Amino acid sequence: MTQTSVHRLAMLPFGMLNAFLLVRQGRAMLVDTGLPGAQPRIERALRAQGLGWSDLALIVLTHAHIDHAGSAAQLQRHTKAPLILHRDELAYAQGAKPLLKPSGPFGWLFHKTGAIERPFEPVTPDRLMTAETLDLAEYGFSAHLVHTPGHTPGSLSVVLDGGRVIAGDLLASGILLGGIALRGRPKSPPFEEDSAAVAASLHRLLAMGCETFYLGHGGPLPAVAVRRHIDRLQR
Repeated sequence: MTQTSVHRLAMLPFGMLNAFLLVRQGRAMLVDTGLPGAQPRIERALRAQGLGWSDLALIVLTHAHIDHAGSAAQLQRHTKAPLILHRDELAYAQGAKPLLKPSGPFGWLFHKTGAIERPFEPVTPDRLMTAETLDLAEYGFSAHLVHTPGHTPGSLSVVLDGGRVIAGDLLASGILLGGIALRGRPKSPPFEEDSAAVAASLHRLLAMGCETFYLGHGGPLPAVAVRRHIDRLQR
């Protein structure tokens, strides 16, 4: 079986903000859309893999903060690829202000900038995920979507073959927003709605055999680092 390849899309320098293009047998899946105005960057990433917009089979939003869903509505108009979002994230996708609970000093400072609360174009998904898992075989991928709440109520992770997972903002690595330096060191992202739910979601992914965690900020991280992070969350 052909393994899905994972390509990081640097939406900000130094790994501070990542989206991901997953490619398998001439078909692509986009996981997160970055900040508003990211369409040209995504198009370049497709071209780098010898693909175009017509090869984009699916768009998945791990959650609906502006840095992950800011270009979703624009891409939805531009492509024929269906967009999937969990039902518990729909309010954020359609303009509700996110519940921002800073996880530390940087989160408090970042909150004061108002950057994460800037409005972005609302988006209505083509498919609203209501189950705890969703098999993506119908879209041509050996992968599953898994509801992994904690960072936000409707956060999703994309579990791939080979023990790999795109885990969104369940955790981060590096410094400040994430990335930049010390990228092998796990941490919470600047905001985290429910730390206990994050720990439970990470446990679930580890129990599913996930060994490499690709992140929205920093990463990737091995399973051993994720276990250390869970231990810190549960202290």
